[in-house]
Amino acid sequence: EKRVWGVLVAVLSKKKKPMSRYAVIDLGTNTFHLLIVEKSTPDAPPVEVYRERRFVKLAEAGIEKIGPEPWKRGIETIEAYAQKIKEWKVGHVRAVGTAALREAENGAAFIREIFDRTGIAIELISGEEEARLIYLGVRAAISENGAANLIMDIGGGSVEFIFFDQKGIQKAFSFPVGVAVLYRKFHRHEPILPEEINALETFLTQTLKPLIEELPRHTSLRLIGASGAFEVVENMLETRRRSGPVAYAPASDFSKIYSRVVGASLEERLQMEGIPAIRADLIVVAFILIRFILERADIKEIVVCDYALKEGVLFEMFEAARD
Repeated sequence: EKRVWGVLVAVLSKKKKPMSRYAVIDLGTNTFHLLIVEKSTPDAPPVEVYRERRFVKLAEAGIEKIGPEPWKRGIETIEAYAQKIKEWKVGHVRAVGTAALREAENGAAFIREIFDRTGIAIELISGEEEARLIYLGVRAAISENGAANLIMDIGGGSVEFIFFDQKGIQKAFSFPVGVAVLYRKFHRHEPILPEEINALETFLTQTLKPLIEELPRHTSLRLIGASGAFEVVENMLETRRRSGPVAYAPASDFSKIYSRVVGASLEERLQMEGIPAIRADLIVVAFILIRFILERADIKEIVVCDYALKEGVLFEMFEAARD
């Protein structure tokens, strides 16, 4: 069996066909992703052949500078990805860097070392471009039903918000308030203290002011979560239902898991089913951020989407290959 963009299909024939293979590397602040797909013809659906993610945590020492250990993990990860790309004989490769590489004072040096070691050129994209590519990826998975939508992609260094409807993007924002940033600024005790939550929410009120002013213009929204934090939301919500690369749950059910996660210590979170150990530290500020939005927006449903930046980049690659 092979996975065709969220759908399992049987491989009916072993007859070899000429394949075009595409690889995307997403260098996020917390996680580096590799996705490789192949297409038998320009019009054929892409078939996923390899996927990997590694938690590099580039901002472990702060978003301002990549520390020695994250640097080492990051280089080793891209070298491993370069080897996989070589093994799969990929013909089209695109690698994109986001918030941590935008903000870190030694980000450019990190990008140069990757190129020197692997020959892979990292494309440093803006927050606005990141939002646009996330939208393209989400639209590949979300069926159009006339709903008003708000995409929320919680990264380590930044968070993107994209309002869209059947006509396309209405408004997009990118803010440097990713979970690695919020964690270092506000989550200093276990469990997090009420005064730390208050300080975090005050900071969000000030930093997200343009978004907060935009929210009242949109009603009956679907909140589409396109990040690892929302994977945890899906894992913990008993009312979820999944269809292909998308899962759905009533927005009102988030409160049922919020207090349990935010009120727990790190040791307790590590024991909770549905929270991967690698996310147990940052998930508290992610949940506070999600609740902050839910309390200020008219949101009826939470949608967890497996597609985001990587898939958006892939679709642009397909279009470029077609031209």
